[in-house]
Amino acid sequence: MATGRRKIAVIGAGNVGATCAFVLAQMKIADIVLLDIFEGFAKGKALDMSQNSNVLNYNGTITGTADYTDITGSDVIVVTSGFPRKPGMTREDLIGKNADIVSQVGTGIKEHAPDAIIIMVTNPLDLMTYHMQKVTGFPTNRVIGQAGVLDSARMAHFIALELNCAEEDVSPMVLGGHGDTMVPLPRYTTVGGIPITQLISEDRIEAIAARTASGGGEIVKLLERGSAFYAPGSAAAIMAEAVLNDRRRVIPASCYLTGEYGLEDVYIGVPCIIGANGVEEIFELDLSTEEMDSLQGSANFYKGQLSDILGY
Repeated sequence: MATGRRKIAVIGAGNVGATCAFVLAQMKIADIVLLDIFEGFAKGKALDMSQNSNVLNYNGTITGTADYTDITGSDVIVVTSGFPRKPGMTREDLIGKNADIVSQVGTGIKEHAPDAIIIMVTNPLDLMTYHMQKVTGFPTNRVIGQAGVLDSARMAHFIALELNCAEEDVSPMVLGGHGDTMVPLPRYTTVGGIPITQLISEDRIEAIAARTASGGGEIVKLLERGSAFYAPGSAAAIMAEAVLNDRRRVIPASCYLTGEYGLEDVYIGVPCIIGANGVEEIFELDLSTEEMDSLQGSANFYKGQLSDILGY
């Protein structure tokens, strides 16, 4: 690795990890290392992407490995390792299986890339982000969960379908846990600066919010084997780029709270600034009683699981 070259590691070369690496390669911002316990899997996907360099004009290297030594010097690490959901499973059903995997991954990161910023994608997202922070002992601003970008993107898509408008003009806001307890905020969701509460009827907004909350489950059901990966992988790449290029993007992400929204010692989706130090700032929105109850309910659901299942 030449000095001065920037580096992003993506751990887990399954569909989400490979999509994330592919999107990052097209951004042309860093060398990419794809790590998986199945070495051939990581190397094969990395080679396939590398052979696309001439077609899509990449200018960095993409390598595959099973050796954590190869993530040394990574600026950002995206963690996608874990079992995907199957039809009928909730994200929470994956807790035990994926906690063991996150423990192994976290140990590897702590040993070989102690200065990196971690973006978590492994489900159940908010719990695994908390678990990763505990395993690594990294400052909480350097361990972030990718949830809000994906959930907001899903909501934006459904709003654009409803209004038959350009997706890029929709600015959605979804808070809370990455699961059925997520909290879409119509009052803070705009299209061309206009709140959707002025453009869409209340019952249609409720239907869109419900479809957003079960957005991943809808895809799991349709696919029958596996879960969503294009949007989750791309959303993680957007966050990695925000960190690497110190973009200071204002996006919802799973952050560690220390009293904000009346919550502490929990990771939950809130609006924040993402930059070179990870979470640069958390914004506290002025929520209605109902919105605050929903957000706190979502967080307390995960706090219960943290103690009951993970023993925190």
